[in-house]
Amino acid sequence: MTFLEELQSHKGGLLLLKSELWWHGGRGYDGIPGRVCLLMDAAEAPLPHHHRMPPARSLLAATFTDNSPAALLLVDGAPHWVWVAQEDVELL
Repeated sequence: MTFLEELQSHKGGLLLLKSELWWHGGRGYDGIPGRVCLLMDAAEAPLPHHHRMPPARSLLAATFTDNSPAALLLVDGAPHWVWVAQEDVELL
């Protein structure tokens, strides 16, 4: 099973972010390691053109690669697309 398939099968479950989120737009690292988020969806990245969703606005930078999947996470009460790497998350 691929990492993307693991994420997709875990929709509705909790995900532990082992490292800090890095936000685009000048915000940078958020300073909150060990955040627990609700996993709402997952898709391959780069996202196919037929997907109608905003680009990921943050990433777990430690091990991010161009083919890392994007996860729709509930972060601080709002949904955000985040590029994730398997080494940076734990499915709870």
